[in-house]
Amino acid sequence: MTGFTLGRELEGKRVQLLKEAVLALSRIAVMWNPANPGIVDFLHQMRAAASALNVTVKPIVEVPQASELKKAFAAIADSQPQAMLVIADRSLLAHRADIVSFAAAQRLPTMYPYRGYVDAGGLMAYAPIDVEQFRQAAGAVNKILRGTKPVDIPVEEPTRYEFVINLKTAKELGIELSPFLQQRADALID
Repeated sequence: MTGFTLGRELEGKRVQLLKEAVLALSRIAVMWNPANPGIVDFLHQMRAAASALNVTVKPIVEVPQASELKKAFAAIADSQPQAMLVIADRSLLAHRADIVSFAAAQRLPTMYPYRGYVDAGGLMAYAPIDVEQFRQAAGAVNKILRGTKPVDIPVEEPTRYEFVINLKTAKELGIELSPFLQQRADALID
């Protein structure tokens, strides 16, 4: 068996960047998919990072399927967090328009796990670069097609990441992002 992982430490970095964007941040809501067993460690890593930054994580809403989104949105709205974080999961990415619209309607600064959310109007994302991951996957497929057994190909992590900020969304949310945070971004979307 071989494959690719996102690296659970990314969730800690995402919490840190969200805290830098929202300086008075003390309470965040988290959205995740518990049906994806590969991301349970991501949730633990995010909780540890939040605790280290004195950020309370409440609520943690579970979205195992699209039909649970409305219930998750209601739970988050009722708790009135200062910001939100979405944990990496491709099934949630498929509903990015709904998630981004909810965050905008609630005026929630949100950190996302994929650039696609930011391209759809989300505030910011810290994520592996998709094109690089596709190249890595193609390299593994090439090795397999040339006779390498999948068990002999190590599990890989992405080698490059990007931090993307949507400045238009920040302005709409009334967030003044520090010049330092903006300089650290790999891409700024106007």
